[in-house]
Amino acid sequence: MIRKLRKKFVSAAVAAVFLVLLVLIGAINVLNYRGLAANADATLQILAENRGAFPRQMFREQDVPPEPELPPAEGQDAPPELPPVEGQDGGPFDQRRGGSGELAYQSRYFTACFGAEGALTRLNLDNLASMSEEEAAALAEEMYAAGKEKGFCGDYRFRRTVLDGETMLLFLNCERELATFRDFLLASVGISLSGTLAVFLLLLLFSGRIVRPIAESYEKQKRFITDAGHELKTPITIIRADADVLQAELEEENEWIADIRRQTGRLAELTSDLIYLSRMEEENAVLQMQEFSLSELVDETARSFQALARTKNRRFSASVAPGLRVNGDEKALAKLVSILLDNAMKYSPEEGSVELSLEQRGKSARLTVRNTTAPMEKGNAERLFRRFAREDSSRNSESGGFGLGLAIAKAVTEAHKGRIRAESEDGLSLTVTAALPLS
Repeated sequence: MIRKLRKKFVSAAVAAVFLVLLVLIGAINVLNYRGLAANADATLQILAENRGAFPRQMFREQDVPPEPELPPAEGQDAPPELPPVEGQDGGPFDQRRGGSGELAYQSRYFTACFGAEGALTRLNLDNLASMSEEEAAALAEEMYAAGKEKGFCGDYRFRRTVLDGETMLLFLNCERELATFRDFLLASVGISLSGTLAVFLLLLLFSGRIVRPIAESYEKQKRFITDAGHELKTPITIIRADADVLQAELEEENEWIADIRRQTGRLAELTSDLIYLSRMEEENAVLQMQEFSLSELVDETARSFQALARTKNRRFSASVAPGLRVNGDEKALAKLVSILLDNAMKYSPEEGSVELSLEQRGKSARLTVRNTTAPMEKGNAERLFRRFAREDSSRNSESGGFGLGLAIAKAVTEAHKGRIRAESEDGLSLTVTAALPLS
């Protein structure tokens, strides 16, 4: 149990650290990407507002490029004079975004114009040297056919705009910015994974110390139960023997002596169950492991409950697949089957039904016991595996149960590397399923 607790603690802590880092790194990289796209869109906006070129104010006087050669709009003798970009006031760059005066010199872009019929009419590669005309034309035609207003295509950010009746596509080279983004993404992911691994190793190293107080408390609890159980056995035996002697000396049955004998019997059974449960929950439980036929064991145990089912007026049916063999403690697994059937018989109502089945599922043998029951909460019923768990305390007392049966069943199943679960699909029945590995 302590080992499982330690594993769960380490797993939960590492998962929490991983999720926090995932959210942080994801948020940082998403913001980084959006900032990259926003800066590229701002540059393309400047180019779109100035007919595919940077405004003259962004260049030194000796570097001012010629006006782009575009045909005049219909009814005009020459292209209209373009107003300065808003916010520049004759300055070197768009101050609204806190840009750099080197933007016009650093940016690499090209433009492509398409006529009303969708044919490529002009291609301007004056500001780009890394792409041939054929490659640029193919990229422009692909993005024009896609019909998108803006987006990324490889290392280029593009934007669509309408100018003098034509469609102009502007392509801005973002190779350097995207490379920086990818490098940061890989670095952040690597650092996050390294940090998660470091946390895992540290927790693995110190988790033993962290759970040590819990382990010590649990060991003391188990030792107390075992020691107390052994100490109680002697006085219980003496009381039962004295009660038998007193009953023998009396000529007729005495109800008080009968009650003493009945209650000491229950106390002896409770003590034995507690000791057995404590031993089964130990990490190195002593089991007499051997290969045997689980099918024969379940079938034999089911036959022994046929008479009890008739006595209690229960409908009982069993379906056992033949030939299923397991490697385990035969006595412990016999106790498991008996507990599940006894629990079903005790807590099913008058004229209720109990169904037992054993079948192979993959590499496991699945033992299922289903019984009708009084109304209970639907869904998962794992709470019944806790010690002294009682779905209906009054009914449990009448049946003579202590609430330890399913706890012992779980301990036996887990000691054999198996899994057990309980659920109620309709609120009127209980299904307990134990899966044990086949040999």
